[in-house]
Amino acid sequence: MTYRPTRRSLLATAGVSSVFILTRAQAQPVWKARQYVNQPAGSPLFKAVTEIWAAVLNETGGRLDVTAYPNNNGLPGSDPAALKLVQSGELEFFALMGGLLSAAVPVMDIQGLPFVFKTPRQVYRLDDGPLGRYLDKECEAKGIHRLKHGLFENGMRQMNMRDKAIRTVDDLAGLKIRVPDGEMFRDFFRTLGAQPVSLNINQLYDALKEGRVDGQENPLVIAETNKLYEVTKNISMTDHMWSGFNFIANGKFWSQLPPDVRRVVERHTARHVDLQRKATDDLNVRLATTLVERGMTIDKADRASFRSKLKGDFYPRWKKQIGSKAWSLLEEGAGKLG
Repeated sequence: MTYRPTRRSLLATAGVSSVFILTRAQAQPVWKARQYVNQPAGSPLFKAVTEIWAAVLNETGGRLDVTAYPNNNGLPGSDPAALKLVQSGELEFFALMGGLLSAAVPVMDIQGLPFVFKTPRQVYRLDDGPLGRYLDKECEAKGIHRLKHGLFENGMRQMNMRDKAIRTVDDLAGLKIRVPDGEMFRDFFRTLGAQPVSLNINQLYDALKEGRVDGQENPLVIAETNKLYEVTKNISMTDHMWSGFNFIANGKFWSQLPPDVRRVVERHTARHVDLQRKATDDLNVRLATTLVERGMTIDKADRASFRSKLKGDFYPRWKKQIGSKAWSLLEEGAGKLG
């Protein structure tokens, strides 16, 4: 925490006159902080984050001043490294998908369970209820605060290939698919018969261009904002996982902010998360046409063939990993799994 000196406080420090000394009630501490976002500056996520902090700066009269950085500010190690900085207190705010947040909070993998969520709204309802509050507590235990109403949208994940259409699960056999650095992603694609390759998002474009991977899986918005249409030809609409970003903070930093400042942040977060969700949903819908106009081919995949591969021990294995409490809360809202 830093304090912004005023002319009065500077004069008082210099011993000019005690009349200029501010009382404790008048003193206004200023907290300066940083926010990392793994998406480019033009993405709906980065736009929402910058608008949140601009509104907070204005309403708090400059008491909380947060600077947001796209592409994780070029941090070596990208998302996993940024998450460690949040836990250590070297980074105050971040936005991260559950499958990567699970490196610190294992239960967060529940947000990315394949073929569980049919729509993003289903995820929002669960996150606003008992399951979301349970996830909050698990994060707090690891020194991470998950902001209230801070679940940003990314979209349903699709398969995006360099030069091969994926219509059934058999088309994936032996292919190298880039996945985020999370064990559920790797397990899922191994179960489907592919070869998962974990790479950070800042390495993805070059890996596709150079043929080090045959494809990747992400919502359409990622193909657009990261210009993956320049290095891939095919998209298969699989809707295999929901994907979003948890707005998180270092727990100690958050707890030190005055209650009124925290309320301002939460209010503007809720407003801009709603706007970001709509903007992202609208963009994903438009991109089904825009990416075709860019020369890509989009196919509807046979989702049943993918789900059939999970009928063995995939869900029981992840129930054990995630824990029975969170699993039961999930099934209350999403139905029985397996």
